[in-house]
Amino acid sequence: MRATVQFCPDQVGRCVPAVHGKAETDSDPEFEAGFAADLRCRYSVESLLQMYSRYASGEGWLDQTMRRIFWRAIARSVGNGLTTNPGVAFRHLETFEIGDSVFIGAQSYLQGRFDGRFQIGNHVWIGPQSYFDARDLVLGDYVGWGPGAKVLGSAHTGIPVDVPIIQTDLEIRPVRVERWADIGTNATLLPGVTIGEGSIVGAGAVVTRDVPAGAVVAGVPARFVRWRTDKEPRGSEIRGSTDL
Repeated sequence: MRATVQFCPDQVGRCVPAVHGKAETDSDPEFEAGFAADLRCRYSVESLLQMYSRYASGEGWLDQTMRRIFWRAIARSVGNGLTTNPGVAFRHLETFEIGDSVFIGAQSYLQGRFDGRFQIGNHVWIGPQSYFDARDLVLGDYVGWGPGAKVLGSAHTGIPVDVPIIQTDLEIRPVRVERWADIGTNATLLPGVTIGEGSIVGAGAVVTRDVPAGAVVAGVPARFVRWRTDKEPRGSEIRGSTDL
């Protein structure tokens, strides 16, 4: 079926229908769950990871299917319709909880922690070359994550000052991206922030504070630009005089 194309009002370009966010979730073939359960019973996590590496970079049906089976065998939970593109890497996959119809773009890196939590909701789209310091991270349903965007869930305290910073303790702070939010290309979320429901983080922004639901923020550090319900940004907000 040919997609309907519309010209977007007040801008040069065209609008086409969304794909990922509207596609219905099909159940995975029954054999995948059984195969994953059998692998989990027969092999250690270390052995499963070694076997997974055989399929990590391929683009064909077999590689994609086997990646999904191994994720289901190792992770805490995996829903239907997971797509992991070639080159996706991870650490502590056993702490991940993944919903339905999740897409993870090529060469993304998802770093969990042995005692941490990484929860990805339903219909989440993660662009290629993204980075997740997923020590205590939750992405809500229908979150869009732009290519190259990053999140940090921990930082060194820097105390005491008479030792290298890298030797000081790590402070882990939870990061929450609530449902329907959209994180722009190459944006960075710092430890402890919450991105409110349906808000937009502009490309390249560095978020240091919580973002209210329905807000649009941009810049370094990120500042409030407008509410999504506004037709046009107000002048003072464009100049960045309104901090988060």
